Amino acid sequence: MNSKVEVFKALGDGNRLRIVCMLGVRDLCVCEINAVLNISMSTISSHLKVLRNAGLVTSKKDGRWIIYSLNKKNTFIADIVNVTVSGMKSDETVAEDAQKLKYINPKNCAEH
Repeated sequence: MNSKVEVFKALGDGNRLRIVCMLGVRDLCVCEINAVLNISMSTISSHLKVLRNAGLVTSKKDGRWIIYSLNKKNTFIADIVNVTVSGMKSDETVAEDAQKLKYINPKNCAEH
């Protein structure tokens, strides 16, 4: 039960919830998340660590970059994420984040 509690705790922060919703659009690196949220890279990394530790997010290395994605392998997590992302689509901030992502080309990230 503790691991399930950690999932809901991780989703209890507005920025982490926004990150999960953005990852529902596509896999992202920290600089892409930064371009939307406009918060420091270290803060984003801290949020991603919480999400990763809760099992919501996975990461993979791509050269020297780390690409983050939603965990789709754990059925419980995948179900929670799907309900969360679907439920948040009507939120104005989440909709604005999704719009911003359309204009961010990962190849143009300052870190790539």
